[in-house]
Amino acid sequence: MDWNHYRFRNVWELPAPPDTVYAALERAEDYPRWWPQVRAVDRVDDTAATARIRSFLPYDLVMTLRQRRGDPVARTLEAVMSGDLEGWARWTVAPHHGGSRIVYEQESDVRRTVLRRLAVPGRLVFRANHALMMRAGRRGLRAWLQAV
Repeated sequence: MDWNHYRFRNVWELPAPPDTVYAALERAEDYPRWWPQVRAVDRVDDTAATARIRSFLPYDLVMTLRQRRGDPVARTLEAVMSGDLEGWARWTVAPHHGGSRIVYEQESDVRRTVLRRLAVPGRLVFRANHALMMRAGRRGLRAWLQAV
């Protein structure tokens, strides 16, 4: 087992139309406005941005996200990550009971040296940290969509 390799899958259900949710997720530069753990997103060009993320644990993750897929018809966004995390992340939005079902999937390897050294003892804590971040993201997106 590679202790520095992670796979995540989170499902959010929100009472907003799928196209509205997709449009919000497509604007990565707005994430810091509704997702507290996404501290900054700075556009590099039309398909790439640098993001700084910090959840419960006292460290920042910095990575470049390069769009691999942006399909408004399928409501799928996918990006390749490089930096402190290397891998990919994908949002898929579908209609669900009058609202939306959002699936977030991520597969990544930790590249930051200090986190790699803590891989075995810290794995459960790192996974819990991710879960807390995702829970806050769901709440933040829900509030953001209700406000706009």
